[in-house]
Amino acid sequence: MSIVQTAMSTSLDGFIAGPDGGAADVGLHNWLTDGDTPSRINPRFKLSKPSADFFDQGITQLGAVVAGRRTYEISDAWDGHGPMPGLPLFVVTHRAPESVPASDPSYTFVTEGVEAAVAQALAAAGGKDVHLMGASVIQQAIRAGLLDELVISLVPVVLGNGVRLLDSLPPLKLEVVRVIDAPGVTHLTYKIIN
Repeated sequence: MSIVQTAMSTSLDGFIAGPDGGAADVGLHNWLTDGDTPSRINPRFKLSKPSADFFDQGITQLGAVVAGRRTYEISDAWDGHGPMPGLPLFVVTHRAPESVPASDPSYTFVTEGVEAAVAQALAAAGGKDVHLMGASVIQQAIRAGLLDELVISLVPVVLGNGVRLLDSLPPLKLEVVRVIDAPGVTHLTYKIIN
């Protein structure tokens, strides 16, 4: 059965990006390239063995992606390759952009809100999981009761400010499902209870 999940690299103080929206410049994704084990899914990533196993297992469970418009813009539309090549991408936005890069599968822009985007992504996922990207989309999904699983790759850095993952949310009860300690990062998987 499909679940709706997110997996984000996060600083100890809860930020997923620096003040300008970028994550690379603050070291949140160094664990993807600081190892000697290539990912079976994306060989440009060289991770520690525990992180490679964690990353590859997570990616193989995905069938579709939902991202926010800001994430789409910051990533420069992933140059038409999508955040996870080959998976359908649904972008939550108030209006579709005038120019969209060619992609396969083509990007879908959803103007009816996160609920509609998640419903379309679940239908397209073919029984696999739906992955959410972008703080705003994740927060909207939590408020709507749509997020089933929260995966935090906790990086030992304090940013002090930037883009928070879990900001202005109602109280949540979480259950720890899995903890993987790896060099430079701890991967924490939580099931959302309420």
